[in-house]
Amino acid sequence: MGIIERKDKLHKILKIEEKKADVALIQKQMSEANFWDDREKATESSQKLSALNDIISRFEVASTDEEISALEKEGLLSGEYDSKNAIVAFHAGAGGTEAQDWAQMLERMYLRHAEKRGWKTSILHESFGEEVGIKSATIEIKGHNAFGYLKGEAGVHRLVRISPYDADKARHTSFALVEVIPEMDEVEDIDIDEKEIRIDVFKASGHGGQGVNTTDSAVRITHLPTGIVVSVQNERSQLQNREMALKILKSRLKQRQLESRRNETNELRGEFQPVEWGSQIRSYVLQPYQQVKDHRTEYTSVNPTTVLGGDINKFIDAYLEWIVRGE
Repeated sequence: MGIIERKDKLHKILKIEEKKADVALIQKQMSEANFWDDREKATESSQKLSALNDIISRFEVASTDEEISALEKEGLLSGEYDSKNAIVAFHAGAGGTEAQDWAQMLERMYLRHAEKRGWKTSILHESFGEEVGIKSATIEIKGHNAFGYLKGEAGVHRLVRISPYDADKARHTSFALVEVIPEMDEVEDIDIDEKEIRIDVFKASGHGGQGVNTTDSAVRITHLPTGIVVSVQNERSQLQNREMALKILKSRLKQRQLESRRNETNELRGEFQPVEWGSQIRSYVLQPYQQVKDHRTEYTSVNPTTVLGGDINKFIDAYLEWIVRGE
């Protein structure tokens, strides 16, 4: 297929005309006198406008195979929720200190990856281990197509290494679960009955149980019918934490609803898996050899240090291409 034919196809895939309409709408909103009254929302709109203009301008000047190929990659992110921000949660598997350290290593990897992409991050909640690491954590990653790029990271991640916590220097295998959901501003078809949730408030704490807040501002919401638990502690007030926790709960319930129809839609691929041997989507081996391998796409890196430092773009690209192939 020639450049002209590929570009004609891209025009439809990238929905260039729809993007131009979105640009016009945002520009109209920005011209209104009260646009900056809600600074956070205004900033997000400005970032979205910049991202839209970037794709449009790149499309209009694209004339080489390399430029077209780069845009075709953008075309892989055409799902309904791909453009959304991402909520990423980490859960240590069985194994105590080892698994908790591994969960925190993964949290650090995704924070660094987001930083490399220029995305904004915030830690919504962390439950620390008794010695090191985290039992669980939730982070928010804000950026255009953040969910689209990260959705394939959902699943169990396996680490094999010589334990730094084992005096015998034995090799250990650890597991941690990564959840990725789109952050949805409004979820119109998800209603939460106040009678079906339990709300607990507590002091946000750091390592060793040391309080980082002097008031009970952290919020934990338990959705009784499903058992879903959401905790948020990063906002300054209990009300803000409650609002964010409800927002995440609605997003998780929406994701659950979509996963129940996963045979009809491929929007949220990567459902919950038990944190156990054999269920992993990716293995990170530090000993006796150096390798990171994705078990779905078969993509492999022999530089785990770089991968754990946030360089996971090639794994993400391989996953997106794997989706397109329908494997």
